[in-house]
Amino acid sequence: MKILSADFVISNGRADMCPHHELPEYAFIGRSNVGKSSLINMLTGRKALAMTSSTPGKTMLINHFLINKGWYLVDLPGYGYAKRGKREMEKLQNLIEHYVLEREELTQLFVLIDSRLEPQRIDLAFIRYLGEHGVPFGIIFTKADKSKPGQLKSHINAFLHTLGEEWEELPPHFVTSSNDGTGRDELLNYIEQVNQSL
Repeated sequence: MKILSADFVISNGRADMCPHHELPEYAFIGRSNVGKSSLINMLTGRKALAMTSSTPGKTMLINHFLINKGWYLVDLPGYGYAKRGKREMEKLQNLIEHYVLEREELTQLFVLIDSRLEPQRIDLAFIRYLGEHGVPFGIIFTKADKSKPGQLKSHINAFLHTLGEEWEELPPHFVTSSNDGTGRDELLNYIEQVNQSL
């Protein structure tokens, strides 16, 4: 798939205020500072479509981007950033839950996982939550260029093995790097295939 256009549409602090449409919608979510904005910019070929920040937890809104006039890419707030106040954390959790569980337009959710780390409890718990609620999702391992090839493979295999202890069938997964473009074609081609099957 070639990205011919990528346009910011709207930001929302409430899931029920998101735009209603009949196009496929793919949402990206992950722990704070997992590289979500950088990945979105890499996928779309736009340097500043999604705002990147060295400060974890910067995304507080649901951001919709229209891609090729044919599908939506959605940037969701990161989960698990503990330095927020309790009320703010609850608001963010409700925002994410409302979108993930009740968004009729959602075609697939992509959960971003930092490939440099051993399996993290918060990621595994979130994926289990998606399974319990029947939310269609895939996994994107980010920052592949930050590890030696052997270490990268070891971490990814460890994560998939841990998932395999609970899941009969593993979700689709992709290995990406925002710095060198690893995984871009594979992920965009997958989205194109899903779009064509709808």
